[in-house]
Amino acid sequence: MSDEPEILFEQRGVVGLVTLNRPKVLNALTYNMVKQLHPQLEAWAVDDGIKAVVIRASGEKAFCAGGDIRVLHDWGKAGDPQVIDFYRDEYRLNRYIKQYPKPYIALISGIDMGGGVGVSAHGSHRIASERILFAMPETGIGLFPDVGGTYFLPRCPGEIGMYLGLTGARLKLEDAIYAGVADVFVPADRHDALIARIAGGEAVDDSVAAEAQAVEKAPLKVQRSVIDHCFSGTSVGHILARLDKADTDWARATAETIRAKSPLSTRIAYEQIRLGATLDFESCMALEFRLTNRFMRGHDFYEGVRAVVIDKDQAPKWQPATLDDVSDEMVQAYFESLGDNELIFD
Repeated sequence: MSDEPEILFEQRGVVGLVTLNRPKVLNALTYNMVKQLHPQLEAWAVDDGIKAVVIRASGEKAFCAGGDIRVLHDWGKAGDPQVIDFYRDEYRLNRYIKQYPKPYIALISGIDMGGGVGVSAHGSHRIASERILFAMPETGIGLFPDVGGTYFLPRCPGEIGMYLGLTGARLKLEDAIYAGVADVFVPADRHDALIARIAGGEAVDDSVAAEAQAVEKAPLKVQRSVIDHCFSGTSVGHILARLDKADTDWARATAETIRAKSPLSTRIAYEQIRLGATLDFESCMALEFRLTNRFMRGHDFYEGVRAVVIDKDQAPKWQPATLDDVSDEMVQAYFESLGDNELIFD
């Protein structure tokens, strides 16, 4: 075990600076980090000496590769209530970042997935470096695109959000900005300069504009028309039928990717993203908490983590095994109210 703190806080000029500090494990988000970050943000929110918050990460490989799913797997398997407590507190943190009263600037360099997206995508300023690699890969481990995916995925251009949620596609710099999950490009070697500008009292928007650079045309833009056509389908099955009919290398590979995911997860992710287009942020997070509770009592999350993270055989045995075996009733049950256990916000 490292003696290094998992998350670092400092004041630099008028900036409250957060550093995710687990580079050896791609800065995976732990419950301890969530429990430290939320109260620190609350303290800075009422501190007149802090004009903005900046969140960054140690190391070059990752901003944050997601939640520490091996720990969540073990807690869930053991029936430890911390697994639900983690999600409850993580989602409350995501919502707090979304409505933070001061500029919240995420410096996203390297892998940004899952839980990392939850502490970056909802900020007021999402700054990507040339190393960004964004994805919501949850359906591949028998889960669903959470941490606010219900809200931001349907608000991506066209059907890009549905494409990202069902496939777990990985976006590099140009595509991350085109998809709307990052705002501007600032090279990694200019992030310290950007922090210094803001810390010295320069307006955040002026600082960002001074350091931002142009990006090349996004590859996603080239595929946009076919994505919009195929992923506007009325069900996962309909999307797959359109991809099969398109019969291009891209369409075949995309369909194959979706078919390898948990059938239950893909069905639920489809419904979640369609529903999310009609909901406000808090309602989206409450919906995700319902889904999380059901997934933690199910089969596919534990099987997905086993296959991808523990045994690494990449051969999950999903239950149900095919999309045709997933009934509408199964899907609907995941969305039902939790009664007294619903996610509420202060």
